[in-house]
Amino acid sequence: MNDYVTEPEKEAEKYETGRIEAFSDGVFAIAITLLVLDLKVPRVQELPVGVHLARALAGQWPAYLGFATSFLTILVMWINHHRLFKQIKRSDHLFLILNGLLLMGVTFVPFPTSLLAEYIQTGEARVAAIIYSGTYVIIAVLYNLLWRYATGGGRLLDENHDRAVVRGITEQYRYGPLMYVIILVVAFFSALASFALCMLLAIFFALPKRSSSSTSP
Repeated sequence: MNDYVTEPEKEAEKYETGRIEAFSDGVFAIAITLLVLDLKVPRVQELPVGVHLARALAGQWPAYLGFATSFLTILVMWINHHRLFKQIKRSDHLFLILNGLLLMGVTFVPFPTSLLAEYIQTGEARVAAIIYSGTYVIIAVLYNLLWRYATGGGRLLDENHDRAVVRGITEQYRYGPLMYVIILVVAFFSALASFALCMLLAIFFALPKRSSSSTSP
């Protein structure tokens, strides 16, 4: 196998982002779709005697909240990813790796969501909450690494990028990891409080902001 890369191939790798965006969009779409698999339909033959459908559905509230929280969070992640590529117009090998690691974190989200929904009412709830919030800490850190690598010295930015927008995104991204680290610490003491904070943070990030750079991962 010839590992030699020609100059035209290097240029193509350096300047092409369309395939990265298309691939990333597909990964986000799959990850957000997988969340619904944790919502189970109560089977008629499995309903205990005297338990009605409404009660059985209400008993699945952790799954509903987990679905809504993770759906909103992944949606915000996708919006952020889309926003980054309005400023990023080039790529290189390390950028592809960082983006791949970020997408790996995104595809992992359905697992801790299912785990938390299953164990939130048990004695193992804190362990599940730690894994759930810890996943978001890692994703937030990866977003920062991706953005800081792309913006370092204007390495991968559009030549006509908006400097004010870039500064705004950089400022906002400083707080994402810190917020999720706080939630992770809370998870060691209260799974429900940690989950509630994740839900509130997802709602906050999903709300429209004055500036297009105001959404944090």
